Amino acid sequence: MDYKKLLFNIDIPSTHIPAEGMLLVSEPFLHEEYFNHSVILLVDYEKGGNAMGVVLNNPTKYSLQELITDVTTEDPIPVYCGGPLADDRLFFLHTFGDLIPESRLVCDGLWVGGSFEAMRRIVNDGYPVEGNIRFFLGYSGWSENQLDSELANNVWAVAGTPDAHTLLQGYGDSYWHERVRAMGPGYKGWLYHPQDPMNN
Repeated sequence: MDYKKLLFNIDIPSTHIPAEGMLLVSEPFLHEEYFNHSVILLVDYEKGGNAMGVVLNNPTKYSLQELITDVTTEDPIPVYCGGPLADDRLFFLHTFGDLIPESRLVCDGLWVGGSFEAMRRIVNDGYPVEGNIRFFLGYSGWSENQLDSELANNVWAVAGTPDAHTLLQGYGDSYWHERVRAMGPGYKGWLYHPQDPMNN
């Protein structure tokens, strides 16, 4: 029995079924380095199989200009930590659709990947970045049955995806709180407890 969850009335009500394009919202006491108060977009998911996603709300110290040559816009473009795997690879989510060829639709209004040259051109042409495109170093991955096991153990709540532009705005702990509030009153208890129960 998880006494922290019992003591602070932390529960996970019935949630959505996991699927590509859904969100994983970490339960409050998950303190792993990459996943504390994290919100993950599932990019690939197969029940009983492998899964892949990116943490949406964990910014790194890097800007896009530091990682990619020929990005000429002056304002630093933040890069987020998508997870612990392949942290030397750059991924991106965007709302530009066919303007970035070779992209793959993840959910309504949101695509992953595509032509780096087209992406660079859009950024350099001054399209708004916040709410339209987000860059990640690394990704989060699960082997066969691993994510299903974690869901069964209430490590994550599965949430629906908001408007794509909303999804690509904000960061940090406030982003997690916003997504928890959006999941409804059944999760209210998640918001009112010490992040470290030893400090209570």
